Amino acid sequence: MNDFLRAIPSVSDVLSEPRAMELVEAYPRWAVRDGARALIERERRRLCRSADKGGCGPGRQEVLARVIADLPFATIMSMAPGPRRVINATGVVLHTNLGRAPLPEYAALAVAECAMGYSDLEYDLERGDRGSRQDHIASALARLAGAPAAYVVNNNAAAVFLSLETLARGRKVLVSRGELVEIGGSFRIPDIMERSGATLVEVGTTNRTRLSDYRRAIDSDTALLLKVHTSNFRVVGFTEEVQLAELVGLGREYGIPVMCDLGSGLVFGLDRFGLPGNEPTLASVVASGADLVTFSGDKLFGGPQAGIILGRGDLVREISVNPLARAVRVDKLALAALASVTAAWKNPGDAAESIPVISMLTEGVDVLAERAARLLELIEGELDRREIRRDDIGLQVVDDPSEAGGGSMPAISIPGISISVTSKDVPADEIHLRLRNSEPPVVARVAEGSVHLHMRTLFKRDLEPLANSLCDAVASTAMVNRYICPDCKGGEQGP
Repeated sequence: MNDFLRAIPSVSDVLSEPRAMELVEAYPRWAVRDGARALIERERRRLCRSADKGGCGPGRQEVLARVIADLPFATIMSMAPGPRRVINATGVVLHTNLGRAPLPEYAALAVAECAMGYSDLEYDLERGDRGSRQDHIASALARLAGAPAAYVVNNNAAAVFLSLETLARGRKVLVSRGELVEIGGSFRIPDIMERSGATLVEVGTTNRTRLSDYRRAIDSDTALLLKVHTSNFRVVGFTEEVQLAELVGLGREYGIPVMCDLGSGLVFGLDRFGLPGNEPTLASVVASGADLVTFSGDKLFGGPQAGIILGRGDLVREISVNPLARAVRVDKLALAALASVTAAWKNPGDAAESIPVISMLTEGVDVLAERAARLLELIEGELDRREIRRDDIGLQVVDDPSEAGGGSMPAISIPGISISVTSKDVPADEIHLRLRNSEPPVVARVAEGSVHLHMRTLFKRDLEPLANSLCDAVASTAMVNRYICPDCKGGEQGP
């Protein structure tokens, strides 16, 4: 065992290598050092396993070379262990588990600029006095939607909770049974309402609710009429629902505010791009007369996680001075990103190109076909370079519907294209596992015995690393963190 362990370099040995010294110039020294320690520990475990199996150990230079080769990635992982960038090849644009809306590059730059120093977050530069973080965004959001006022918190669940707690604590809120939704992460309207201190009053039935149901339930203790947009499911068949404008009329009749939890936050209709036009827009909901509207910043709005409240000035002011508002306030980085994306929405025609969520949703199949052709070219070139037999790998361009995801545009299938991948030597589930363990990780989809790489959710910068990772994944033996011992009959030593 000692003979094996003598091959392990010290941290000083690693840091004295030229490549390590270059990394120290580019990254914090502690990150390079921690990365080296992690790799040395990996090699120690590997050599111990090899010794237990009676194999022969590599030389010191071989181990050092492996550590140096992996040190750049290990440094980055030490410095920024997560969340990590992944390549989304699922075709689900607003993939909740993968972070929902990807930010535009200009918004990411705005975040970086704000993050790397001080900012005027709560400082009025003109007056030279304390300001409000809402000043950076509230007026722009209100103008964009045609609302009197706006207020931003950290997510839409918080926006709903804060509004209910402010306006209806200890009083009744009327909601249709068909709108008592649950979304991912166990966000349930009844639970949020209970925590807010409001009393839930269900009206109508699961599939049919009429205006008369609300009217019968109204009494002197009713504080709010709530309509929840069913943004992650559809009830079809024998159904009936009260339109928002009708509910607003009833609210006006009784002097009761009407709140709409819109959820997804679409700015303009996507029917102009050939997509079904039944998703309500911010402007249409505000124009219907709703007193309050809430929605998420990271769904169809295309920005960071945030909860946006639009509505009557007096109600928004009341919400803003609730002591709980501080507990759910938006942070400076999300605020910088949201302000940048909101500015982009001022020009809807340009937004379709400059906001990734919208450009992904609206890209035509012809554009996806061109992307597939380019990715195939890269994959085939890499297979040839590595001398992997093309006959052993099945690559086929297939029609493959995609979806918005993230609790938006349910039951709407968007035409799409995938590259279907099979291997004679590696099962589809194993290919997918290897893709997820590649760098950067690739999340795809397994269907009918093949791995599908969907074109709709790929960026141009994803294509080359995706081609490299796929070629690693379809090789007959896994290539991640392994080495071949030449004196052990080609046997593989490694994790």
